[in-house]
Amino acid sequence: MINLIFLLLTGSILAYVSKYNLDLVTVNLGKYTITDVPLFYVIIGSLLLGLVISFLMQLFRNISNSFALRSNKKAIKSGQDEVLELTKRVHQLELENEKIKNGTTMEVIDTNAL
Repeated sequence: MINLIFLLLTGSILAYVSKYNLDLVTVNLGKYTITDVPLFYVIIGSLLLGLVISFLMQLFRNISNSFALRSNKKAIKSGQDEVLELTKRVHQLELENEKIKNGTTMEVIDTNAL
């Protein structure tokens, strides 16, 4: 529904602009010259070209951010793996510490170990 309202509003604005900008102009594009182009077409063409350029710039920015996030996710994953390994090592050292403290030579098996 909001899209329909937006399209109707945009169409109304374009119709109003086209009503008062029908003068014929000459457009120079480098070596090429296009004559007798309604000013309305120049205005709408400029608007559309600006929208396309801004869309492409935003697309490139999004792709760049995607690659940055992917590398950060890999770094976080490797950090989490390192934390897990260090937690396992700390748990093993705690078990050895208890074994030394109690003076037992029997191997302690912890069923809740990582």
